[in-house]
Formats: sequence, C-alpha cells, structure tokens
Amino acid sequence: MLGKRVTPLLALALTLSSATGCGGAAGADDGNGAKSVTVTVGYQSKTINTVTAGTLLRSLGYFEEELAAQGRKDGNTYHVQWQDYATGAPITAQMTAGKIDIGSMGDFPLLINAARGKELKQPTQLVSVTGYNLRGGLNTVLVAPGSPLNSLSDLRGKKVSTSVGSAADGTLVRALQQAGIDPDKGIHKLNQQPSVGASALTAGSADALSQFVAWPGQLAFEGKGRALYDGAELNLPTFHGVTVRAKFAKAHAAALDAFLAAQRRATDYLRAKPVAAAESVAKETGLPAEVVYLYNGANGIATFDPALRPELIDALKRDVPVLKGEKLVNDVDVDAFVDPAPLTRAVRAPAYPQAPAARPELWLKGQDTTRSFDSPKDLLKAVKAVDATGVRAAYVPDAVTGTLWFADRAVWVADGTDLRAFITAAGARAYVARHPAARTVDYANALELAS
Repeated sequence: MLGKRVTPLLALALTLSSATGCGGAAGADDGNGAKSVTVTVGYQSKTINTVTAGTLLRSLGYFEEELAAQGRKDGNTYHVQWQDYATGAPITAQMTAGKIDIGSMGDFPLLINAARGKELKQPTQLVSVTGYNLRGGLNTVLVAPGSPLNSLSDLRGKKVSTSVGSAADGTLVRALQQAGIDPDKGIHKLNQQPSVGASALTAGSADALSQFVAWPGQLAFEGKGRALYDGAELNLPTFHGVTVRAKFAKAHAAALDAFLAAQRRATDYLRAKPVAAAESVAKETGLPAEVVYLYNGANGIATFDPALRPELIDALKRDVPVLKGEKLVNDVDVDAFVDPAPLTRAVRAPAYPQAPAARPELWLKGQDTTRSFDSPKDLLKAVKAVDATGVRAAYVPDAVTGTLWFADRAVWVADGTDLRAFITAAGARAYVARHPAARTVDYANALELAS
C-alpha cells in the first residue's frame, strides 16, 4: 500500500534534515540594533518548473540584489544559503525541522508540506506559484522506446517507477483509476527517486516510469523513453509553488517580500528572454537546453506566473482526497495554507495575461530566437526547407491536449492534406478510430507529406 511505502521516504528526508541542515533564518544583533540574517532556500534544480524560485533565480542573483536593497533600508545584513534537492520531500523535512525557510515544490508535495508543518508545529504557507499547466501536462508516464506497452491498460501487473507523494505519483494514481486499475494492487509500484527510476526504465528493471518535469522530456529527447500517457489527458491543473515557514514569514517579512519581488523579476526575465533563460538553466543543471525549452519556452508546457490563480487553488483542494485515500495525509486546510498577502504586498506589477494555446515552434542551430507557426504542417515545411542538420529542436502541440512535444518524437497522423501530432500512440489511435480516412505515419513520411 502507498501509505506504508511513504515511511522510508520520510525517514530518508528526516535523515537528510539532520545531516545537511545549515539552519534557517538566523539573526545576530551587532550591538547597534542591526542584525545579520541568513535565509535558507530549498529548491530543485532539475525540476525546471521551479526555476524562477530556484535555478534561474539563483543564477541571476536577483534575490541577493533585493536583500541588499532591503539591507540599505533597515540596516540588516542578509545572507542566502541555497540547498538543492531532487524532490520536495527532503525540503519539507528541512522546513519542519526549522532548517529551511523558503522552499519550492509541486502541488502534491505542497499539501504534504502543509500537513507535516501542522503536525510538527512548524506551520507553512503557500505564497506564490512558479509554473503551471492548466490541463496537467507537466507529468507524463513513459515506457522504453521498444516496449510492447501502448496504453495504460497494458500496465496491469507491471512494474511502474514513480516518487511516492509527488505530483507525478498523483497523476499516475488518477490515470490508473480512470483506466479501471487499482493503483495499489493493479501494478507493482516502485518508489524511487527520479534519477533512479529513469535508470530503471533504461535498464529494463521497470516497465514504465511516471515522473514530473523535466524527466519525461529528457528521456524522450535522448531516445530512452516513449510517452505512454500525457498527464494533460486528466484535464486537471498541476503546478509548482513556493512555501515558507510561517515563523520566518512573521519574523522576516521584508526578506520574504524580497524573495517574491525577485521571483517576479526572474519570471519577467524568463518570459522576455525564453531562449537565454533556457540556456542559463541548461548550463546550471546539465540538462539539454532543448529539453529545458520544451517546458520553459515561449510556447512551453509550463506557464510561469507567481499569481495564486483560483483554478490552481481549486485543483489543490481536489488533490487532498487523493492523498488522503493513499494515506499520505490526514487532512489539509487549503484555505488556511494559502496566503496571498505577501505576494500582494511585495509585487506591485500588472498581472500577466492568460497564456495562449501553444503553437508549433522551431529552434535552429546558431540562433538565439525561435520561430512559431500556425500549424504543424507549416512547421514541417520549415524543417524540410532547412534540412534536419540545421534544426536544434522542433516542437509541436498535441492535437487534443495541446501539450508541447518534440516533433520527431511525436506520433503523426495524416488526415487528407492535414497533419496532426500526438504525444502518445494511444492518442493517435483514438483519433484514427474516429476518422476513417486518417492514418498514422512516421516522422520522415510526415515531412514528405508536408512538402
């Protein structure tokens, strides 16, 4: 049962807490009333949906700049300690031990963060969002490229790797339930860190992998994974956000304001310079820039916006019963956990406009900008015109869910003169079944048909 499996995960997180904690915000009076304040930030460098509160923010130095400006106002000296983790669980363990002040993580881990904080009398507050996808496209179930598995129903009795309590685990549980499979008894769930699960899939010791951004895109890009299920098929929002220890927020409101102002600046930067931001994150993490851009680009899977959108908060409330059903939390008062006041106070800037539907996009080698197209067919024509050797990456949205994917990893369908792309073979089959004249074609054939 999932409820039993979470115990080792939390034990590991608590071990990390005692082994690596550097202490939370500390204030030492210099004798003149000024203090030296250290702010410890927990982030996930390779969970690139959180870069505006982590990897990108750190590389830009905006938080340190905002704290320096605050120090000139109040006389305090501020220091930042950055701690990098693979998932949200150890960040929560550190926060509840009072050793991390601000952390970023996915929606399901955020709820566990709220529950553990309350249980351990170290309450936390959700104060902003990093990135979101209103349909749930940030999570994907993958199989090996040559796997005979082609649908969720094929997972019965199979070994599926995921990180229990993560957003990707939540997607897996819901998807299996919709497919009529008991997520506890219908599969053999392997509770693994993302990197371990990726290795297990490649080695064949796992039949499938359910993970969050950016693991699915990375494995697909490297030819080590094939999408079996697009999380956007659930049509339920998923997001990552920023959580803060309530005691820190009260004692050091100015430092929290500085963080949120810096996050907004990092978001502005990413939205204005998506290619440069992708290159920066790639350099810091070792991830391929093409993978980073798949999620964080101008038409990427993730929309970056700190606002605590009502749709996201409603989704968070719908996540609670899933976690309760898997015995990962007893209950979570979402309304008490969400605190919009700090963001309202810290960021006095216009709201971002609603993100438009994703468009096909082409990134050529040697270029620091990309080009968007009106249709997948137009994209393919452009790819054919420049020759594949000149293409750094071509992206195309799924014809149904709108989730962006690599054009050469998509499943293509020719329907008369029209060409449509799908992330999964199951999605393409469903479309062909409804359109008798349609047929699936490989990428090379799609390129020929486009021209």
